[in-house]
Amino acid sequence: MKIRDITSGAQPPEKFSNLKLGKEKTYAAGIPAVINSLKHVANYMSASAATKTMFKINQKGGFDCPGCAWPDPDDERSPLGEYCENGIKAIAEEAQRTTIGKTFFAKHSIAEMRQWSDFELGKKGRLAQPMVLNEDASHYVPISWNEAFQLVGDHLNALASPDDAIFYTSGRTSNEAAFLYQLFVREYGTNNLPDCSNMCHESSGVGLSTTLGIGKGSVTLEDLHEAEVIMVIGQNPGTNHPRMLSALEKCKQNGGQIITVNPLPEAGLMHFIHPQSPSKLISGGTPLTDLFLPLKIGSDIALLKAILKLLWKEERKSPGSVFDMDFIRTKTIGFNDFLVELESYDLNQLIEETGLPFELIQEAAVMIQHKKKIIICWAMGLTQHKFGVQNIREVVNLLLAKGSIGKPGAGTCPVRGHSNVQGDRTMGIWEAPKEEFLTKLEEVFDFVPPRKHGYPVVDAIKAMYHRNAKVFFAMGGNFLSATPDTEYTAKALQNCDLTVHVSTKLNRSHLIHGKKALILPCLGRTDVDIQENGAQFVSVENSMGVVHSSQGVLNPPSDQLKSEPYIVAGVAKATLAHNSKIDWTKMVSNYDFIREGIEKTIPGFEDFNTRIRKKGGFYLPNCNREQKFDTPSGKAHFTVNQLPDLSIKPGNFVMMTIRSHDQYNTTIYGMDDRYRGIYNERRVILMNAEDMQGSGLKVNDVVHLTNQFGGQTRRANSFKVVPFDIPRSCVATYFPEANVLVPIDSVAKKSKTPTSKWIEISVEKE
Repeated sequence: MKIRDITSGAQPPEKFSNLKLGKEKTYAAGIPAVINSLKHVANYMSASAATKTMFKINQKGGFDCPGCAWPDPDDERSPLGEYCENGIKAIAEEAQRTTIGKTFFAKHSIAEMRQWSDFELGKKGRLAQPMVLNEDASHYVPISWNEAFQLVGDHLNALASPDDAIFYTSGRTSNEAAFLYQLFVREYGTNNLPDCSNMCHESSGVGLSTTLGIGKGSVTLEDLHEAEVIMVIGQNPGTNHPRMLSALEKCKQNGGQIITVNPLPEAGLMHFIHPQSPSKLISGGTPLTDLFLPLKIGSDIALLKAILKLLWKEERKSPGSVFDMDFIRTKTIGFNDFLVELESYDLNQLIEETGLPFELIQEAAVMIQHKKKIIICWAMGLTQHKFGVQNIREVVNLLLAKGSIGKPGAGTCPVRGHSNVQGDRTMGIWEAPKEEFLTKLEEVFDFVPPRKHGYPVVDAIKAMYHRNAKVFFAMGGNFLSATPDTEYTAKALQNCDLTVHVSTKLNRSHLIHGKKALILPCLGRTDVDIQENGAQFVSVENSMGVVHSSQGVLNPPSDQLKSEPYIVAGVAKATLAHNSKIDWTKMVSNYDFIREGIEKTIPGFEDFNTRIRKKGGFYLPNCNREQKFDTPSGKAHFTVNQLPDLSIKPGNFVMMTIRSHDQYNTTIYGMDDRYRGIYNERRVILMNAEDMQGSGLKVNDVVHLTNQFGGQTRRANSFKVVPFDIPRSCVATYFPEANVLVPIDSVAKKSKTPTSKWIEISVEKE
């Protein structure tokens, strides 16, 4: 049933499928995960492609899964399959047999394709050739690679300033492509290099850098196995990082305990049935969570402070038995100020803020009280708030108080999303580069990089909206669907003279475009990459700082596909011509030349070409693992983080956006959210049953959602109400369907991360 006419086409169509509700699952993985994986393989891949990929994905000497950045074991890996259900879905999407090129685009207009759902768009097939949408045209038409490169170069060279161009990067991009990309952009003359980190873990990077001196987590996979307590906050690994469940299971088998903090009871954190273990399949698997804390959305700081107050109370009773005072004295600063602020809060006030009973918080404190091997893992549930940076700093406060940094089984664990998002930042994809990095670029490549900081994602959108940026170039990703304030972002892209997307598959960003638009189809992780000097491999960095190789195994689905490094070099040559100091042709003839440049520029990559060829790769330096802190003081910093104001208008709700089990980031694999018991529909709002009753709502009622912020009204129409176990006054909706409600000006302090996990809305029955 169509609810109303689609206007801009920027949002997924407001139409319903046939919603079916079932029971929420009480466990993750098991036989259903195997069956669903095999279904995707059978639907989209040939038998030969499936055989080649399934035994090479995440193996030493194989290719890296294009899904999440969860690390692979350093030692032995499962020969049966070192991947998860969503990993194989990602591979099936990439290795699908269908291709789309000039015939497809001649048949389907932009207006028609805007009516398709994101699921339908992604299932049309692999992009087969470069396409251009000319000004005022209704259809994409073919363009040669050389013409495409020249079109980009001509537009870039016509700009009044290099700062009038935006160069976005997705976390899928390899280290080699990312390094070459930032090299070109900086020789061109700008630091406008926003990336997907700006929208997810930027708050983690800022919070960790300012307190511990490095914007990355400190733990390894072995640390998780060894931990006495793992606290998982604001994360749903059963859907977003399923292989993490194996690590949690090992922690449990070794006697560790798990505290889960999340507004929703996610099946993957409650119980795990390892699909590759016959004994686990028979026995029913492993219960994971020992203590579940279903707090109100946004009350994480209140919870952490409450736990710290209870721990400090016990420390005063028996000095030195709870806090690691020796570590605090020798390795940290700011403890006294932190303590004064902590003592200023009333415990009852903090507990009331969380919505949890005192007994649960006390139990959490008791579990932590005499433990030293403590790891805290988190994801978007902590970072996508106005107070996202403060959330991370309060996590650090708890770990510092316990001395749980730089010890086996202890430390910080921000769980990154896309497979090489951490590596891209290491390679220099950042709008705010450090002076040391720019100086090294100048020394190695003999040009003067710009020093002026560029635009992060939100500022880049605003620049395009106000016509201060006229060319948008995206290296991967689905920018429109990943970003906040969908209609505002759509207008921003449409204000550009040229939009360019380097992609493997069709997505909504290709349909909301500038005056001219290019689609440049690239090789995927599974594809063999042949350059002038033969077959090439690339490298990536996982969530725990391991750099390893990745080499495709399948013949590309079209002979017109180019690698990302080749595309960057082509654009660079067309733009910079004879003025460049870099031999772009040589750089992509053999990626060893790119890696030589990385080695000379970035610390930790010494002897890169030799070490990357060793099976399993190598760890990058991490000062925190040695209890060293690269801060101005040389010590870790306790911080003072005030309790945020979480008040909302009576009758309103706090909304957070979440993913379904059948998606990864903006890629929709299917229409089911199996673990939550929601089938064949995405336009749903999860509500507390008592809130539904108080609002006069029933299951399947159609409602419209409205956000009022900054004098603007944002509206998302036509969502079906689904009762769910979520705290009162809190609701959840799927991303990207509800992104239209996330205001462009609602961002985290210091990191500018959009606040997709805390949006005040009203709910109106149709």
